[in-house]
Amino acid sequence: MADVGEESCRFALAGGVVTAGGKLRVRTHGVAQTALGVEGVPVREHRLERGRGQQRGVPPAEPSHHAIGRSRGGLTTKIHLAGDSHCRPLCFCLTPGEANDAPAFEHVMAALRTPRAVGRPRTRPLVALADRAYSSRAIREHLRGRGIRAVIPERADQVANCRHKGRRGGRPPAFDREAYKRRNTVERCINRLKNWRGLATRYEKTATVFRAGLHIAGIFIWSAH
Repeated sequence: MADVGEESCRFALAGGVVTAGGKLRVRTHGVAQTALGVEGVPVREHRLERGRGQQRGVPPAEPSHHAIGRSRGGLTTKIHLAGDSHCRPLCFCLTPGEANDAPAFEHVMAALRTPRAVGRPRTRPLVALADRAYSSRAIREHLRGRGIRAVIPERADQVANCRHKGRRGGRPPAFDREAYKRRNTVERCINRLKNWRGLATRYEKTATVFRAGLHIAGIFIWSAH
């Protein structure tokens, strides 16, 4: 996970226009002011890509492992992304498939940039929605330090450990069940991305090319609104 930051990419699209410098100027209409969903999803690599050797013209920022790892399902890549309340992707981060979700959380949040008409881009949503895989003290402290309300359920072992300690276990973190129901938006965002065959299964050798496909799919999703 040391070079997850090198693989992260900033992605914020809302009917934007590409400028002369190749950057995308966007109008977000307050996307980052509301709830933000974070999720990690594994993608299996196609078997034809497994035997390829070193390719020419590999970008300098390309990680040595190409964001490909071996897990129980074979060779896989994991896409960590943040989505807004309208099922649209905001940023991506690629890791090998066996990597856990929680260590990539801060990299996903750091990649979040939502430009606005005047002033600096927004980087802090009001609420961060995530599943039990992101239930850790480090993540909750990170969100608390940035003034973001965490809506993350506790894992069963954390609840049992807190009860076992009694008073020493402290007060359990607050959890808004009604707000958590909106986490389905990031799952639906993943389903939209996987409508593309090249994203549901990875066919590219390099993480750079695969990430470019995520960008193109995201542009189509944003342009549909």
